[in-house]
Amino acid sequence: MRTTDHRIDGPQGLLFARSWLPDKHDTRASATIVLFHDSLGCVDLWRDFPERLAHATWRQVVAYDRLGFGRSAFHPGTLAAGFMHAEATASVPALCEQLGLGALIPFGHSVGGAMAVATAALLPERCSAVVTMSAQAFVEDRTVAGIREARSTFQEPGQIERLARYHGGKARWVLEAWIDTWLAPGFAAWTLDADLAHVRCPLLALHGDRDEYGSRHHPERIGARAAGPTEIVILEDCGHVPYREQPEMILRAVTSFLTVATSTAAGTDT
Repeated sequence: MRTTDHRIDGPQGLLFARSWLPDKHDTRASATIVLFHDSLGCVDLWRDFPERLAHATWRQVVAYDRLGFGRSAFHPGTLAAGFMHAEATASVPALCEQLGLGALIPFGHSVGGAMAVATAALLPERCSAVVTMSAQAFVEDRTVAGIREARSTFQEPGQIERLARYHGGKARWVLEAWIDTWLAPGFAAWTLDADLAHVRCPLLALHGDRDEYGSRHHPERIGARAAGPTEIVILEDCGHVPYREQPEMILRAVTSFLTVATSTAAGTDT
């Protein structure tokens, strides 16, 4: 396995990225899996999952820290209303250009799932498949309740310091960006519907049946509103972070999905 760290010159500052390339990667599987982290996440919080994913699929995997997160530069302000689309229109093109990426398989966890969908919707010529894991498709009462509970938890001694292990001096901004965005009254009507209507490549929606930030209505809505073929996998006895709770199940589901999805996409894996 070849693991490489990268510094990407993004429109608003440097982004940190890491890539994993299996020694015996499948040269026919040209599409690179790009991982989008959750609202408090970063490359390091994926732990060993990207490497295991690269091994399981024989594909290159790339993960990056969004601006303001992890080892990327500080964000200059607050998250704009279109922050999910900004990854598809700004960060992803920068990654592709500077890492020499061609076809993509966007793969996102939690809010990163919405960013993966937005990437497939806005860059359809690049995306051969898309995977969401614990993604939100609308603002559900359970989502809001979970965030309010997390806000209380982070007020306890030592909690923000735990976040700072991964985000350094950006930890407070990371936490407030998550909470302030999802609890803002103006965000209550947000849905993923418009983006899903433009996703025509195969889509896999993974979701735990005990997800504290969203019920199974989210993957069901993703499956119902996507324009292309979809597969929904509900993980039993699993919460919001399946890649830690049930990694083997995730790897099997993704590998199986990509084997079928990419073999039927225009007869080739683009």
